[in-house]
Amino acid sequence: MGVNMKNLLISFLCFIGLVASGCSLPPERPVKKEELYKTGIYNFYTIKDSPERVLAALNREGEVVLEAQYKNQPVYIKIMATSSGLHVSYSER
Repeated sequence: MGVNMKNLLISFLCFIGLVASGCSLPPERPVKKEELYKTGIYNFYTIKDSPERVLAALNREGEVVLEAQYKNQPVYIKIMATSSGLHVSYSER
């Protein structure tokens, strides 16, 4: 019974570790407005959220998902703040 309990505890701790590692973290250094504008999202997409709100979310959470329009087609834009800069990905809604 001791071995099963030990295996169960190890499995539970691994599960908690996986869940915790999936949570987003704030970036190492704050994202600046210039970095956000370099992505070009405000040039090509219609986004309801202001750049200031997007920056606040990036600096607090480390990532943000935006609802946007591109030529009347709804899309999602995901921006992640990493140590190497901003990574942007797009997907259809």
